[in-house]
Amino acid sequence: MDNLEKSNVSEENKVPETLDVVNPYDQAYIESIPTVMWDDIDKYLSTAHQLYKDCNQWIPAFERVSILKKTAVLISERADELAFLIANEGGKPLVDARVEVTRAIDGVELCAKEIAKLTGTQIPMDLTQAGAGRIAFTTKEPIGVVVAVSAFNHPLNLIVHQVAPAIAAGCPVLVKPARDTPLSCKAFVDILHEAGLPPQWCRFVACDIPTSEKMITDPRVAFFSFIGSAKIGWMLRSKLAPGTRCALEHGGVAPVIIEKSADIEAMIPSLLKGGFYHSGQVCVSVQRIYAPKNKAKAIAQLLADGAAKLVVGNAIDEKTECGPLIRPKEVDRVEEWVDEALAAGAILVTGGKRLGESTYAPTVLLEPPVDAKVSTMEIFGPVVCVYGYDDINDAIDQANSLDYAFQASVFTKNLDVATKAIRELDATAVMVNDHTAFRVDWMPFAGRKQSGYNTGGIAYTMHDMSQDKMAVIKL
Repeated sequence: MDNLEKSNVSEENKVPETLDVVNPYDQAYIESIPTVMWDDIDKYLSTAHQLYKDCNQWIPAFERVSILKKTAVLISERADELAFLIANEGGKPLVDARVEVTRAIDGVELCAKEIAKLTGTQIPMDLTQAGAGRIAFTTKEPIGVVVAVSAFNHPLNLIVHQVAPAIAAGCPVLVKPARDTPLSCKAFVDILHEAGLPPQWCRFVACDIPTSEKMITDPRVAFFSFIGSAKIGWMLRSKLAPGTRCALEHGGVAPVIIEKSADIEAMIPSLLKGGFYHSGQVCVSVQRIYAPKNKAKAIAQLLADGAAKLVVGNAIDEKTECGPLIRPKEVDRVEEWVDEALAAGAILVTGGKRLGESTYAPTVLLEPPVDAKVSTMEIFGPVVCVYGYDDINDAIDQANSLDYAFQASVFTKNLDVATKAIRELDATAVMVNDHTAFRVDWMPFAGRKQSGYNTGGIAYTMHDMSQDKMAVIKL
């Protein structure tokens, strides 16, 4: 999910270029948008910083609630248009794009509701003689200017998760979309403005790498929200100005453990959805499946039978179930990784080939080497790997062996096994009898180790973008 790609602005001439947006399936031109130069971003940051520094200019809670509620209504009225935009620029099949729009509506409405929960607490003072004769309480204040940098794979809902909580918490925000999918982001920002949010409180910023990094590391930024590759996220965190807080959401190499008591026939549709949803371009996509050795081959074949039936094509086609990868070079990478695994002894059960410049066949591999790229790195493509195990403890150890940890799952009818997996799997969430990509927008959502920093989810993000202030009153 590398969302800071090569520069699109001439540093020598300092002339903004247009960003051409194309359909990733056939590279058909959609629209061009102008990039933003540093001089403009500098002004945006100055204005946003001044808005924050003067608490008299803060938007009252009731106005924020009203703006967000109206935003949700406007998104609802344009749901079909936005779903098509998601499919067209991002390659997510229409059936899933429509779900994303629904989630975006729910997320905005949830932000409006959560504003009422941004409250402080009373602090007891007379627990010791030193504090006697005083009352104290805390209030919540916005943390300051937020800069959000997003990824391509959920081009509307990820923006909602980064921008709407900032608005709800009362923070000015600048948002940089993924280079491939800026139109959904721009549509959301425009809707916010139409709903009554003054433009200076939320700026859409499409810019090149040097400009983006300069914006992110500017000392006027109080909070940096990043969704993208671990390599870039951790690098940017190391360069943040002193005092800038952050949240990083990276990818994982999600493990699934199937225990011998699991209902195999019933779980196959769930695993197919979790593994091939958006052609595997999801940070918690099912990637590594550990099954009892005497069942692994049969499970791999059932998955392969389902995967082979999936319709691959242009995401704007109603029949498409698996769309393109975001760029042709990602198909090259997935092809290289699969070929490497096959050369090292993995068994190809289905797929294993590119279908065109922008698509790769849904693929199931059996027993790829544990040190292959498909076993150790986030594939971010339509590839699922199945491994056999003799002892469930070995499966858990293998699931926990990587430097990435996000969501995991276990399929079992045995309560002891379920609780064992919940306790021992190194993950921020363990799904029982469901795939690893399950999520609702109010739950905590976060990576461990190299997979992320801090916790996402609407309420959790609003908390991160707020800060406590205590008042102590001597009676």
